[in-house]
Amino acid sequence: MSEGQREIFYLVIAVTAFMLLTVIIYNKRKRKILLEKELLKKTYEQELLRTKLEIQEQTLQTISEEIHDNIGQALSLAKLKLNTLDYLDQDKLRSKTTDAKELVSKAIQDLRDLSRSLNTDAIASQGLVSALEQELEMYRRTDFKAELLADGPVPRLEPQKELIIFRIIQESLNNISKHADAGQIRVIIKAGKENLEIRVEDNGKGFDAGLVQRRTENTKSLGLRNMANRAAMIGADFRLCSEPGKGTIVILTLPLNKN
Repeated sequence: MSEGQREIFYLVIAVTAFMLLTVIIYNKRKRKILLEKELLKKTYEQELLRTKLEIQEQTLQTISEEIHDNIGQALSLAKLKLNTLDYLDQDKLRSKTTDAKELVSKAIQDLRDLSRSLNTDAIASQGLVSALEQELEMYRRTDFKAELLADGPVPRLEPQKELIIFRIIQESLNNISKHADAGQIRVIIKAGKENLEIRVEDNGKGFDAGLVQRRTENTKSLGLRNMANRAAMIGADFRLCSEPGKGTIVILTLPLNKN
């Protein structure tokens, strides 16, 4: 073999080895990317399941309070009306019977509303706006002034995204009822061409938002960290604005072009 042939031979071997190494590295990176995607998918599915369970847990707590404070009271009043019926006084008999029927009908309707709110699939079927309106109705029954304002038509999103958004807002509302000393809640939805913005505002005592956000690694701020992580999971931005004595605003911004 001549010198020129040996050089060509070694060149072919080097090129072949380089190509093989390139293929090996490519396949290794490809497998790594596929594994990461699979892990992200599993994490996302686990988060969806956790979200569903948390919604049901929160709703069960609300149902317990609702049954005790409102439905139980309505049924007790209905029972009292029926126990004091005077069959000799027809006018009072008709009046108390009508009152008892209305109280029982109200209790039945309240139970139906509560049973619908426990089903997380209802969020996918009725849409985010209707689900939020139903959630706020529960707060109205506990003497909150709660309103939902939609600036223009709100587009439907993927069911998984609507579920996670609903849980973030539900957790915000739960924080208001527990910690804010507020009497008013406003949920404002603004749908633009590029973004969907949802704001949850209250008129409570507020707090130092900067201090709280610096403590996100503490268990006391676990709820805020969960909301931020869930927002990031669906490509949304989560912001918290608050000052002592000036209430709190939670802002969730979702780019619509990522649907």
